[in-house]
Amino acid sequence: MSKPELSLSLQFADASHRAELPRHQVARWIRAALESPGEITVRIVGADEGRALNREYRAKDYATNVLTFDYAIDPVVSADLVLCAPVIAREAAELGITLQAHYAHMLVHGTLHAQGFDHEDDDEARLMEARETALMQALGFADPYRHP
Repeated sequence: MSKPELSLSLQFADASHRAELPRHQVARWIRAALESPGEITVRIVGADEGRALNREYRAKDYATNVLTFDYAIDPVVSADLVLCAPVIAREAAELGITLQAHYAHMLVHGTLHAQGFDHEDDDEARLMEARETALMQALGFADPYRHP
């Protein structure tokens, strides 16, 4: 089965992890989670921009790992995924996983959010986590919710 078409814009405001995020890999990880064609912008940012965006759009005054700005789902998934490099690096170290594994997980997670998946209540969280686990394992990564 072929994966959905993807128009990808990959931007680096913080280029500290550029080598960990080759365009073809980022596209592969996003396509794995897409259920229909997508127009996705991925922006890798530093702590200041991550914090400012989280404060402005979620009223939370800290940088978070991934922010998803979803604009449309049908007929094309249109979204911006903003990943905060320092937060991703810190979490990967705390979890004992590679940067690539954590970036892949956050891109899958953000892409699912862009398609309406959420984790606001326990049932939604179980469904979304099960989907993330299956996708990550299909991509050759470990279950992102079971850490060493």
